[in-house]
Amino acid sequence: MITRRQFVARLTATASTAAIGFRASPCAAAEPPPETKKIRLARVPSICRAPQYMTEELLHAEGFTDVQYLSWPDTLEAGRAAAAGAVDITMQYVGPSILQMDSGQPLTLLAGIQPGCFELFGSERVRSIPDLKGKTIAVDQVAGSAYTFVASIMTYVGLNPRKDVTWSTVTAAEAKRRLAEGKIDGFLALPPDPQELRAKRVGHVIVNSVTDRPWSQYFCCMVAGNREFVRKNPTATKRTLRAILKAADACAADPARAARFLVDKGYTERYDYAVQALKDIPYDKWREYDHEDTVRFYALRLYEAGMIKQSPKTIIARGTDWRFLNELKKELKG
Repeated sequence: MITRRQFVARLTATASTAAIGFRASPCAAAEPPPETKKIRLARVPSICRAPQYMTEELLHAEGFTDVQYLSWPDTLEAGRAAAAGAVDITMQYVGPSILQMDSGQPLTLLAGIQPGCFELFGSERVRSIPDLKGKTIAVDQVAGSAYTFVASIMTYVGLNPRKDVTWSTVTAAEAKRRLAEGKIDGFLALPPDPQELRAKRVGHVIVNSVTDRPWSQYFCCMVAGNREFVRKNPTATKRTLRAILKAADACAADPARAARFLVDKGYTERYDYAVQALKDIPYDKWREYDHEDTVRFYALRLYEAGMIKQSPKTIIARGTDWRFLNELKKELKG
């Protein structure tokens, strides 16, 4: 027997998942229930994490009765919350995750979700990556996602991110204003900022991680879990990852509907920017790309820059677990 409230919740979950084109997984039905009925994910102002935000009803269908989205001001704080156990599983950028693991924070990377979403904009004084030398680059915070991505880009072409540029720590809104006024020379923009900058014809794109190699061949956003949560709750971990991967497929199949969801739920204001971002981001590559190679690539760049002490091999051995992903690749063949 179930209560009326439970019946309505299950009916709602079924309707919601059907609305975005999903069917219940036979493999999920054959699995044991999750070890915990509560799952906590992070909510940050980053719309490229749409798959994570679209998982609530999918997670209910996976057996979670208490799905919480906890708000954090930025991606760095959300990552720290996951390491501290205040968040169980969350999508976050690969660079900050590697820095966290190098410092001993207990994170486990479980899968990459999408390759590409960031774009490096430059002023008229910057036409290519080497032109960044001696220039000023705006980032929201040192050790954050923008900082680690720009540092990786610079290291890849032989620049030293700790010596060859001046870092200006400002908000994204302030960075866009300064770029328009010519007061900075570089700004790494995350959706929906690239769409806004192009619409307003501010600066020009030096690196587009969706289209430019080698960045387009690696994931920028990955699913990370608190290490202890993953160890104690393998079924809950797999079920959460399944929901996120299904939502990624939904974003690829119908970006307009996903963009409308983000606007309706208050994750962003501009539908036109959101739909353009979701159309550009290749959410359907998680089956094809090499997840471990992403960690190796970025860890090597950060190691070369002197930003981490552990080798890429050690980072991978201590901070990744691909078993759930490998099982879900077979299950969710598309």
